[in-house]
Amino acid sequence: MKQGSICLILLLTVLCARAQKKETQDKLYPQNYFAAPVHIPLLLAGNYGECRLGHFHSGIDIKTNGKENEPVYAAADGYISRIKMEKGGFGHALYITHPNGYTTLYAHLNDFVPQVQQYLRTIQYQKENWDVDISLTPSQFPVKKGQRIAWSGNTGASTAPHVHFEIRNSKTEHPLNPELFGLKISDKIPPVPKSIAIYDMSRSIYEQLPQIKELKKKGIYYSTVKDTILIDPAVSGIGIHADDYMNGSDNTLAFYTATLYLDGVVQNEAVLDNIGYDETRYMHAYSDYKTKMDGGPWMQLLFRLPGNNLTRIYKGINSVKGGLVITDNNPHELKIVLKDAFNNSSIIKLYIKSAGKSNPLNCDKLFKVNAVNNFEQPDVTFYLDETSLYDDICFQFDRTEDKKSFSDRFKIHQANIPVHHYFDITIVPNKVVPKTMIDKIALVYNDGKNEEGKAAKYDNKNGYSARVRNFGEYRLVADTTAPVIVSLQKGDNLSKASAISFRVTDDITFVKKFRGTIDGKWVCFEQHKDVFFYKFDEHCTKGKHELIVTATDDNGNSAITKYLFTR
Repeated sequence: MKQGSICLILLLTVLCARAQKKETQDKLYPQNYFAAPVHIPLLLAGNYGECRLGHFHSGIDIKTNGKENEPVYAAADGYISRIKMEKGGFGHALYITHPNGYTTLYAHLNDFVPQVQQYLRTIQYQKENWDVDISLTPSQFPVKKGQRIAWSGNTGASTAPHVHFEIRNSKTEHPLNPELFGLKISDKIPPVPKSIAIYDMSRSIYEQLPQIKELKKKGIYYSTVKDTILIDPAVSGIGIHADDYMNGSDNTLAFYTATLYLDGVVQNEAVLDNIGYDETRYMHAYSDYKTKMDGGPWMQLLFRLPGNNLTRIYKGINSVKGGLVITDNNPHELKIVLKDAFNNSSIIKLYIKSAGKSNPLNCDKLFKVNAVNNFEQPDVTFYLDETSLYDDICFQFDRTEDKKSFSDRFKIHQANIPVHHYFDITIVPNKVVPKTMIDKIALVYNDGKNEEGKAAKYDNKNGYSARVRNFGEYRLVADTTAPVIVSLQKGDNLSKASAISFRVTDDITFVKKFRGTIDGKWVCFEQHKDVFFYKFDEHCTKGKHELIVTATDDNGNSAITKYLFTR
C-alpha cells in the first residue's frame, strides 16, 4: 500500500473517531435544546463542580443584576413536576420534566406564576405547613419553552440574588454540567492555577502536612519559583488549587477537567460532571478537607483516597490511592492540564526529584479506612461503619471536666477531619438527672469555633444518644429554656404593612416548630434564617385580629406570644 493511501486511511480514522465522539457528546448533552432560564446575559456567580461544604455545587448560579424579581422562564417544553419549599437549601424551587429524559431545576425563587402560586398556597393550607414537597402530574401545569414560570429571588441558603439552574438526568436524578449543553455563555478565560500540594502516600492524608508550592506563570506554562522541586516521598499524591473565571464576572469558578502526566504519560484525570446527590458528600474526599478547615484553600486531589467511592469522576491509569511512583533520584516532568467547559486550558509544568522516602503510620489507636471502628469507654461510646472514613486516622480522645454540664467535655478526635455518614454517640451523665429533666437533655457539639445542640434521647441502660456527623467536642447539658420570640413590628397598626414578622432564637438547640394562627385559624408563616414572616393574604381580612404564635425547640420547650393588630 502506498504511503499516501496509508496517511489518508489514518486521517479518515481520526476524523471518524472525532465525529463519533461529537455524536456521543451531542446525545448526552443535546445542544440548543435548553434555553437560558433568564432573558439577560448569562453571567455566573458559581458553576458546576465547585467545592462547597458537604457537597459539590450541582448547577450554575446565574446573576440577576444584584436584584430580585427577574422573570424566570422554562428552559424547554415539559411540565412542572415538583414544587419544593424549604427554609434552607434551594428555598423556593420548581422542577420541570422534559420529554427528552432531562429535568431542569430553578431555585432560590420568589413567587411562582399566579396559577402555580395559588395551587401551592392551597396545599400549604390543607397541610398547615409552609415547607412542602409536592409532586405533580403532566396534565396539571404543562409549559412551553420560554414560558414564564416564576420570579427570581434570594430564598433558602442563598447569600445574594441569583437563579440556581440545574439540568438533571430524569432517570438517575444526577445533575449534569449545564455548561456542556450549549447555553450562550461567553467564556474565553482559561483556569488560573494558584498552587500545588504534594502528599506522602505512604501515610494517611490526615496525618501529614502537605508540601505546598505557589505557582507563577512563566511564558505559556505555570510553574514553581524553581523549575525543579525536591520531594521526600517515593510515592506522591498531587493536589491542585485553581480557580476559573469567565468574561464579565469577577466570581471564581471551578475548572471542568484536570489531567495529570508524569514524563508525558497520563496518570489520572478528574472530570467534574454527573455527580448525584447521594454521593455529593464525597467532595470531602475529593478535596483536602483538613487543609481547608485549617484556613487553607480547597486543594483538589488528583488521586483517589481509599474511602472515596465516587469513582465515576476519575479516569486514567492511576486513579486508586498510590499517586506518582518514582523509583530513582532523577528529575521527572510533572504536567497538569486544566480545562474549563469551554475548552480554555492552562498547563502546569515543572520537574520533581524524589528522595525515595517512606514514612508509614505508627500510632496507638489506629482507625482504619474501609473497616468498622468502635470506641467504648464506660461513659462514652460510638460506632463508625466501614464507609465512614476516607483514610486512616490516628484516633485521639480526651476529656475535660465541666461542672456546669451533666457530663465531661469529650474530645472525639479533631473537627478538621471529615466523617462521611451520621453515627450514634452515647454519653452517660456523671450527675443525677432530675426526673423532671430526663427528656430535657441536649447533646452540644463544639468544633472550636461554634456550638450547636440537639435533643438527646434517653436510654435507661446506656445514657443519652444522638446522631451526629462530625468529630469534635461533645457534652450533655440541661435544656429547659424556651425559644425567645421578638416582634419586628413598630406598633399594632399594620394597615399599610404587607407582612408581619418575628425573630425567633433558641440558646441551645434550634426552633423545630413554629405555628401562627389568626383568630384561631392557621396562617402560612415562612422562615428565613431566624425570622418568621407571614405575607398578608385572603386569610387575613381588614379589621382587628388576634395573632398567636408558638415556637418549640428540639427538646419540646415552647414559647407562646399573643399579638393584637389592626389591618
